[in-house]
Amino acid sequence: LRMLQVKLIITGDDFGYCPRRNQGIVDCFLAGAVSNVSLLVNGSAAADAAKLARRYNIPIGLHANLSEGSPVSEVLKTNSSLLNQDGFFHGKMGFRTALSKGLLKMSEVKQELKAQVELFRELTGHLPPHMDGHQHVHVLPEVRNVFAEVLEEYGIKYTRVPIEPGLHNCDWIPPSLMDFYLGVEEDSFNTVDVFTKHGIRWADIYIGLSTMGRNMSVSSIQSAIDSAVLQLPARAPRSGSVTIELMVHPGYPSVPPVGGCGEGPDDFSQSWERLHELQTLIKPELQSHYKSRNIQLCSFKDL
Repeated sequence: LRMLQVKLIITGDDFGYCPRRNQGIVDCFLAGAVSNVSLLVNGSAAADAAKLARRYNIPIGLHANLSEGSPVSEVLKTNSSLLNQDGFFHGKMGFRTALSKGLLKMSEVKQELKAQVELFRELTGHLPPHMDGHQHVHVLPEVRNVFAEVLEEYGIKYTRVPIEPGLHNCDWIPPSLMDFYLGVEEDSFNTVDVFTKHGIRWADIYIGLSTMGRNMSVSSIQSAIDSAVLQLPARAPRSGSVTIELMVHPGYPSVPPVGGCGEGPDDFSQSWERLHELQTLIKPELQSHYKSRNIQLCSFKDL
């Protein structure tokens, strides 16, 4: 079996969420455990995150957020279909409910996405080479079309399509979470044609749902990568190289009231699971596994 050249993009999501998340992601980057980050521009420590990315030369893209905290568009902060009665975004499930009831104005979704791209540019000095969605909102019906238009308008080439090979065999994922993941997967399948039509690209393989939080271990990452690569020769025979994006959420746990996107930090952010991801990702046996498998860490701008 010819050794495939595997390019692995390990993306640390939620950069900018709080100072302790920023520190954890930077520590992972410096340890060679994360190769790419995704910035929440409405995060309470977004400006700090952008400075850190510049200081350490960390490849950075945009984690578009329509579900947690406050919008960055001034016009939408006061009166908008994207907000609940408390004046914040509707939340991970609330956003999906409002969307399915036809309550969200796509013109406002577009306005907010563009405002986030502009703020990203203001903070970092450049456009994001890649842009994905916090809590996978970017693959939802209707939103996916607007999202694709915004990427095409700005010439942002890469995104994330969260279809994870082997997800269905992960019997350790609790049913309620699995239902959410399968919804994300179905939305992602329905998004492929839209993104393709707009000339947007993404990694050959996505991993990250099955390895989140407490489910992350050296072996869960290794087997997810290995099984994905084994399924691959059919899809990438000619180039001899394949790209994988591994989505991760490392950090030191948030301590309220510091952090969040306007409402303070959520439970996952305060949990030990963030630290568990950080400690797993920096393990030397993972690094040596990458080397033995001819896996090269990189970012979207290297593709």
